[in-house]
Amino acid sequence: MPQTKSITKIGFRFFAAFLGLALLAMLVLRTGPQIIWNQVHAVGFGMAVIVALGGVALFIRTWAWRMTLMCDTAALPWPRSFAVCLVSEALGQLGAGGKVLGEGMRISLLRSSVPLANAIPSAAIDGGLHVTSSTIMTLSGILATLSLAPVSGKLRLFAVIFVTALMAVLVLAGVSIGKGWELMGKTARAIGHVPRFQSWMSRKQPVIESSERNLLNFFHQAPAAFCAAFLLNFLWQALAILEVYIILHFMGARIAFPGAFVLEGLTKVINLVGLLNPGNVGTYEGGNMMIAKLFGVSGTVGLTLALCRRARALFWAFIGAICLMLMSKPTAHTNDVVNPEPAPVMQL
Repeated sequence: MPQTKSITKIGFRFFAAFLGLALLAMLVLRTGPQIIWNQVHAVGFGMAVIVALGGVALFIRTWAWRMTLMCDTAALPWPRSFAVCLVSEALGQLGAGGKVLGEGMRISLLRSSVPLANAIPSAAIDGGLHVTSSTIMTLSGILATLSLAPVSGKLRLFAVIFVTALMAVLVLAGVSIGKGWELMGKTARAIGHVPRFQSWMSRKQPVIESSERNLLNFFHQAPAAFCAAFLLNFLWQALAILEVYIILHFMGARIAFPGAFVLEGLTKVINLVGLLNPGNVGTYEGGNMMIAKLFGVSGTVGLTLALCRRARALFWAFIGAICLMLMSKPTAHTNDVVNPEPAPVMQL
């Protein structure tokens, strides 16, 4: 049974990826490859700026993550930290499964520099802070959309319900962190008592409880580092908004910085689809076209914006893949010297 479920899950992911690629191809063909190329050509030198800005954003992510290690990082030089972050981000391009694999690879690559007792919690804390900052960004984008864009009655109602739920979760999370309440763990245990979810939750509960405990301990033991890491995550969000503004500026789309802020906030909603669609291929591009039309910009501009951002992500993913190969080779060489028997380079 477990093997059958695994095969079904893999098959579903391949099918979702195929549908995403088909959707992307359809969007490109319907828009017109030549029109898209003209838009990309209009960006021109701006792509180099976008790629460089992406590198700065990854540096900020690395900095925020290093703040959560809570140990002596003298044995972990900045170049290695940045390379490890690139590897994690590269694998994260594959969707939800890739993000989990990326975090595991990050921990594995740190074995020689950082104790596991610090590496494992830091991954959970960094992920929690990043998700929280993204949620706040999403909430702000939806609220701004309701104020600025013409939204139908039913869509407005759904948006208000969604915003209210997000705000409640954020407030509850803030209070629980301040008071040291382990609400996520208690909620997981309550769900685990439901017969239908008992088996599934029994596998997830230790991870949920451990992650929440690490986050609470980090806040109470190192409040300055917690605040600094949180602010760095917001700086990363600001760079994402700047990226949207620069691309639209090079394409000649007259959208002010607040408009780019709203576009980025709504893009976070689209990224939720990436949990089901590996790489969010097709759905990300289609979603950007829909968002652009909300603000009176052509779908072509929205599609080109998405393709430029994906090109930037693929560039740094490629660099991350190179880093992974380079970082793996010395480890394999060391294992061969110490132990002649063949052994795996890394174990997750």
